[in-house]
Amino acid sequence: MVTEKSAQPVLSRRFFLQKSTQIALGLTVVSAPTLSWAKVMGKRTLSLYHTHTQQTLDITYAWGKVYNPKALAQINYFLRDYKTGKTHPIDPKLLDILWAIQGEMGRKGVYEVISGFRSPQTNRQLRHNSSGVAGQSLHMKGKAIDIRFSGIETDQIQQCAVEMRCGGVGYYAKSDFVHLDTGSYRTW
Repeated sequence: MVTEKSAQPVLSRRFFLQKSTQIALGLTVVSAPTLSWAKVMGKRTLSLYHTHTQQTLDITYAWGKVYNPKALAQINYFLRDYKTGKTHPIDPKLLDILWAIQGEMGRKGVYEVISGFRSPQTNRQLRHNSSGVAGQSLHMKGKAIDIRFSGIETDQIQQCAVEMRCGGVGYYAKSDFVHLDTGSYRTW
């Protein structure tokens, strides 16, 4: 069973930008958020729970500019196609988006994963049953994930991701999940 760790204060990118602006003696610089700042930060850790496999994973996948290849391999397996068991490399930028969102939310928690990598076969099956599944889904390239976050409403996750502008953000209120991907910025 996944247990939520106590919330710890996290210096968010928003906090950093606010303080930087204050220091700039009244000079306000407006720029679109990016994840390049994640490359120079300390360790990056995620806690994941897969809703289909009921597996959990607490993992540090990167430290500074270096991604841990063994951790990435574990994540690739964890986010495998839950129907076929096939694995695919997961884009590390997708992990950085998850890490940044939890930082922006100011807390640590557990990501509930609904869908990570999907094989073309699984994607076709899901597309046959739902109009919300893209034919050329980035899930098939390891560049998309559907999630919830413990203790946070999905509309708050969606709003945070939209403000970050770091890829595609889809909000599925009826199914109660948020789609995130590393493609170009767009929302639906």
